[in-house]
Amino acid sequence: MARTTLTISSRNYSAWSLRGWLLTKFSGLEFEEIVVPPADPTVRAELLLLSPSILVPCLEHEGVRVWDTLAIAEYLHEVRPESGLLPADRVARAHCRSICGEMHSGFSALRSALPMNLRAHCPGFKVWERAQGDIDRITTIWRDCLAAYGGPCLFGARGMADAMYAPVVTRFLTYDVQLDDVLAAYSQTILALPEMQEWIAAARQEPDEIDELDVEF
Repeated sequence: MARTTLTISSRNYSAWSLRGWLLTKFSGLEFEEIVVPPADPTVRAELLLLSPSILVPCLEHEGVRVWDTLAIAEYLHEVRPESGLLPADRVARAHCRSICGEMHSGFSALRSALPMNLRAHCPGFKVWERAQGDIDRITTIWRDCLAAYGGPCLFGARGMADAMYAPVVTRFLTYDVQLDDVLAAYSQTILALPEMQEWIAAARQEPDEIDELDVEF
């Protein structure tokens, strides 16, 4: 059988790499990592939101090559339906796909104003109006899901939606975004996942830095 690989870039900075890695971990599929360093010009452009395409993550499984995080999620759901990446209920599944699509294609102000940086902490960070609008929408999504499906994750058990929104959880921590008790509890649930703990520990050991994303706010 052909080996399964997942190509990622920086653990500290790459939100899309984190999403793809969590999805693959949640699926239970065994894989080897291929890490492209942030110094690579194409990866650097992507991390700085200057690239027109998303190059990582990229999953190769049994001769199939899948890139783009939503495509990876749907592929993993097909090959590992028992993993629960998507809810079993048709209505909940449609809801999950909708909020994942919204995360995938939207929230550009949040991405640019609050870039993912797991090693940073910026207490009292000033969030401008456009980014605050994205934050307000995301927290509404979280509240609606937690109320509808009972928590502790967005659709009860952890799955695709949590992988898609996990980088936002880290951004809220990095930039000191204040959350109510319900949303803070959800954030802590995500951060406490063994997979997240593994990723964060590795990010803290990562030697590469991107000066543009490590400025003093």
